[in-house]
Amino acid sequence: MDIAAELTRLGVDADSSTRRLAEYSYDASNYRVPPLAVTFPHTAREVATVVGWCHEHRVPVVPRGGGTSMGGNAIGPGVVIDLSRHLDRVLSVDAESATAVAGAGIVLTSLAAEARAATDGTLTFAPDPSSASRATLGGAIGNDACGNHSVRHGRTSDHIVELHLVTAEGLLLTATRDGLRATDPADGAAVTRAAEITGSLRELTAANLAILRTQLETIPRQVSGYHLAKLLPENGFDVARALVGSEGTCAIVVSASVALVPVATSQLLLCIGYRSPADAARDVPAILPFAPSAIEGIDRKIVATMAARRGRESVAGLPAGSAWLFVDLDEHSAAAQSESDVSATAKRLLDHLRAQGRMIGAAVVDDPVHRNALWRVREDGAGLSSRLADPDDESIGDGYESWPGWEDAAVAPERLADYLDDFAGLLDHHGLTGVMYGHFGAGCMHVRITFDLRSAEGRTVMARFCTEAAELVVRHGGSLSGEHGDGRARSALLPIMYSPAMMSAFARFKAIWDPHGILNPGSIVDPAPITTDLALADVPRRSWPTSFTLGHDTAGPDPAELPLIDPFVHAVQGCIGVGRCRADAGGVMCPSYKATRDEKDSTRGRARVLQDMVRTAPTVDDGWRSTDVAEALELCLSCKACSTDCPTGVDMATYKSEFLDHHYRRRLRPLSHYSLGWMPAWLSAAGLAAPVLNRALRSRLSGPAARAGGLDPRRTMPAFASHRARRTHLGPLAPVDASSSVVLFVDSFTRAFRPHVATAVAEVLRAAHSVDRASNPVGCASDNCCGLTWISTGQLGRARKVLRRTVADLDDGTDRPIVVVEPSCAAALAKDLPELIPTEAARRVAARVRSFAAHLPALLDAGWRPPALPDEVTLQTHCHEYAVFGARVGVAALEALGVTVHTADGCCGVAGNFGFEKGHYEVSMAVAENGLAPALRDAPHRPVVTDGFSCAMAVEHLATVDDDLSRGRPRGVHLAELLATSPDTATDIRGVRP
Repeated sequence: MDIAAELTRLGVDADSSTRRLAEYSYDASNYRVPPLAVTFPHTAREVATVVGWCHEHRVPVVPRGGGTSMGGNAIGPGVVIDLSRHLDRVLSVDAESATAVAGAGIVLTSLAAEARAATDGTLTFAPDPSSASRATLGGAIGNDACGNHSVRHGRTSDHIVELHLVTAEGLLLTATRDGLRATDPADGAAVTRAAEITGSLRELTAANLAILRTQLETIPRQVSGYHLAKLLPENGFDVARALVGSEGTCAIVVSASVALVPVATSQLLLCIGYRSPADAARDVPAILPFAPSAIEGIDRKIVATMAARRGRESVAGLPAGSAWLFVDLDEHSAAAQSESDVSATAKRLLDHLRAQGRMIGAAVVDDPVHRNALWRVREDGAGLSSRLADPDDESIGDGYESWPGWEDAAVAPERLADYLDDFAGLLDHHGLTGVMYGHFGAGCMHVRITFDLRSAEGRTVMARFCTEAAELVVRHGGSLSGEHGDGRARSALLPIMYSPAMMSAFARFKAIWDPHGILNPGSIVDPAPITTDLALADVPRRSWPTSFTLGHDTAGPDPAELPLIDPFVHAVQGCIGVGRCRADAGGVMCPSYKATRDEKDSTRGRARVLQDMVRTAPTVDDGWRSTDVAEALELCLSCKACSTDCPTGVDMATYKSEFLDHHYRRRLRPLSHYSLGWMPAWLSAAGLAAPVLNRALRSRLSGPAARAGGLDPRRTMPAFASHRARRTHLGPLAPVDASSSVVLFVDSFTRAFRPHVATAVAEVLRAAHSVDRASNPVGCASDNCCGLTWISTGQLGRARKVLRRTVADLDDGTDRPIVVVEPSCAAALAKDLPELIPTEAARRVAARVRSFAAHLPALLDAGWRPPALPDEVTLQTHCHEYAVFGARVGVAALEALGVTVHTADGCCGVAGNFGFEKGHYEVSMAVAENGLAPALRDAPHRPVVTDGFSCAMAVEHLATVDDDLSRGRPRGVHLAELLATSPDTATDIRGVRP
């Protein structure tokens, strides 16, 4: 039976393609369970239609939000219902009652933002788990998520007013704080079913009063099991909150009414350093009387990995320590100390902690931007701790992998330090390592552990360790789960925590709601062993040869000689599903997902399809020919943002390049791979024919010519620089010689389309390096190529040949910087070059490469200053520059010069060849709407800095096709043009155009 076809006939969007099933076989846990179909309902009625059909045919149903579950409770057999695609709206906000109603698929940060917007910034939704920028309300309800500020605001269950449900039969009911009713009073079947469930729940409660009062709600974070204590008479028979934390096993939440809380107005962050996480935990009881809104802990290894991924500036301001507490104070904290000054309260708290003798350093952070940057270190803890790195030690993280499985235990806060000491001993006993972080103020510890999930022996160790860890946390009076739920990771361990009577009560609760057991089977009730369905188990051990160096070399064809983990397999398995690529803010990644809102077009979705490729392909050659992977990668812009924004460092641009190289080997490629991929080879000849080509591009021939090259005729094509322009701007640039202080690398794009930019860069460099008194301070290397177009189109044999020549020319035995005009070329030389040409010479060259914006701070530090600058600019940082040279490259230098910088956050949409290629135009334009287009409309007359040629082309195209920009006609200029002084290079913002 074709389930997707059956559901489609019922009017539901359903998909059972192998690619789609691969995307939804995983969440953020250790598990992989392929579904039978995935559905994307638009309304609660459509959800009911899906569940009703599944009930009739006894097909399991798994509700899913953002897919960020670490317990394995967002995957399962049967039909997955993705609520995040369409049921993602705020339906109402009532400031008077401080409540909001929202669909289950809305992202938590979106709900909070809309609540603030609707109440003039006075109210918000409180639960803020670290995944809040992509986790959904339904998921938070399913797991009873808490978040970084749970010390103040508790769990999601504390904020639920009503739940709007679809039952296992496909009926619509509403659970309230004091009962259950049919959502539509005229729906007779729903009225009857609500009465049946109500009667059964009252009987269950009456039969288990003693254990519900003594075994549940014993600590703040007791999330494991069902919340049956909410049904007690003293709790008002609170059916709504009893269902929170039920992980979709009893009913499917389609929307909810939630309580809102006041927004803090005077937030201040304390970063407090300690020698160890246990020392930090021992100070928690001393901090709690100061009524903080958050007490979060992180380990030094997480901080080092953040510095390696996103640059040292991302962790700037942390005090000395090997572990830190992040403590948020606000006006409520001051009031608890009978004070009105939050700063005074912070000082009082720090003095108190110094007296305890464990704190070794502290920093007070009151700047909102800096505060948010440091909070991101904690928020990305799950991903950062999975694949460690250290900017000061390249050996750190080599082959290191850690995984969830026992990442969410909780104890009473006053017992946390002793628990951590015993837990560290348990890790040592089993020869495991764990990186600790979490909600110290609530007693909830997150940890990633170096389980070996690939071998039978390692999985046995995991099972034994988790069993003993469960026994340990129970001895400390704690809970197996503090907010992530039980799922596949912990449900089988619940009998260690609860009595047989309680386990029977749980089973009865599930049966009342779901008599046939079709809703999220295997979570909480009737679970499989925790080592069943592990994603890393039984992946074939074979060699996937690559051009990129992704790890240690593989051995010969004999499987016995292969490493345990092939480098390519290890790379694509770097995605652990935390879903940062689905976030609306906090980075550039992932522009295609932001445009389409389809899991297929997220970094995670692509990684999951690649993971299934290395698992299920009959042979390696068959894997490289995968049409599923080709489809998943089609809308990847190769922006490289994931390599820095993804906490685990997934570099989808590299994986795409490698895949395309194999996929099209000895096969006909897309036309654009020839027209754009081989652009550097024909651009020189184009310069001689520039007048003819430019006239053709403005004529009726442009459409047929574009289509013949595999391009979209709607896209504005660049004008070729004439031979005279090239000679005028590039001719005077002296070649590199022994007296050159800096090497100016003029790339193919600059030579062909905007040679005046090279002149501007050279002028700035000459002015800044004039103190060297060299006869030729700037030497020009204009005959080399970075190979980027061949890399992005997966023609790696040709790319390596080009790069070898470039290395031979640039490796001159000096350490003088190589400043590259085009930032994408700079990124290719700095990152791709040593990975494709793994030689010492290539590494030496790569270490010397700078983009112009990245080199500018050195010029400013040496005392150089430009002439008058505009007061404000719009800055579109090239994605490759963002990924390789830092998120704030360009911004910091301009701000240091007194310029107000308005960043067009996100990708421009052109992204090299992507925006020009046939089939990409609509997505390219939608990507531009994420940041660049609104920024241009906001101030069309403001200078627009676009060091990247593709970014400049995006601005030019938007100015051509967007009516709102037609008057201002914004034009992208290179940063060097902004800084240059001569009439030949000054930009039109000074009245002179090159």
